[in-house]
Amino acid sequence: MNTRNEKTDHESLNDRPSLLLVDDDETFCYVLSKALGKRAFDVTIANNVDDATQRAEENLPEFAVIDLNMPGPSGLVLVERLKALDAHTRIVVLTGYASIATAVEAIKLGATHYLSKPADADDVVAAFYKAEGDSNTPVTSKPMSVNRVEWEHIQKVLTDCNGNISAAARQLNMHRRTLQRKLQKRPMKN
Repeated sequence: MNTRNEKTDHESLNDRPSLLLVDDDETFCYVLSKALGKRAFDVTIANNVDDATQRAEENLPEFAVIDLNMPGPSGLVLVERLKALDAHTRIVVLTGYASIATAVEAIKLGATHYLSKPADADDVVAAFYKAEGDSNTPVTSKPMSVNRVEWEHIQKVLTDCNGNISAAARQLNMHRRTLQRKLQKRPMKN
């Protein structure tokens, strides 16, 4: 295993912090990489977990932005792999499908922060440097809707089944296709 202290000749020429951006949406990657590049990051893009793992093994990133939902293994798998390569990598997990269960798992696996899409480059950079929680964050007294509670429960069961939709469907006493349809829908806001 390499450490960040073992700099290659290429790294010593570039004083910009390295950032691995992983999302299956190529347009989103392009736009966010340009914005992060303007904020002094040396951005490397990958569109799936396996490609990202290979790039990280070649050049350990100091920072990473990882989409949660991608074809193949989820972003949670990549969080775990990056932390195994270098425990000091600062990771922000992005998702269009925010869930309490996945946010908790991302943080347990070593992510620095968890943001819901749409998030811009300023949100991402701020999240990298957010070392502690904010006790001034407002606590809502409004209960979640039934649809949101269902979404959270499905996400928890899916996480407990390591992303296996068939196993989660069995635990939920639901047909696999029904579960897949529910997962394709965006969750309710509250």
